[in-house]
Amino acid sequence: MLTCVIRYHIDPTKREDFATYARNWGQAIPRCGADLIGYYAPHEGSSTLAYGIYDVANLAEYEAYRARLAADPLGRENYAFAQGRSFILREDRTWLKKVSDPEGSTG
Repeated sequence: MLTCVIRYHIDPTKREDFATYARNWGQAIPRCGADLIGYYAPHEGSSTLAYGIYDVANLAEYEAYRARLAADPLGRENYAFAQGRSFILREDRTWLKKVSDPEGSTG
C-alpha cells in the first residue's frame, strides 16, 4: 500500500473554495478507486497549507485511478473549478510507504 500526501499552498482568502474542492474529491476519489483518508484545510497556524491524503495499492493502480478520475464528470468539473478560481497556488505530492507495524502487533 502506498500513501499519497498532497500538500497544497492555497490562497488564504479562498479557503471556502478549497473546502468545496475537497468535498467534491470526497465523492470522486473513492468512486474512481483510491482509498481517501481525507482533505485537511487550515485551522490554526499557517493559513495557506492544506493537505489531501489517500491510499492506493501500488503505482500501477495509481495510474489506472488517475485515468478513471480524468474521465469522471465530477473529476473534470473539479479540475476546471480549481483552475477557474485559482485558489491553489502550488501543489506537491509525496509518496509514502508505511513501515511500522499496527498498534499492538508483536511481529
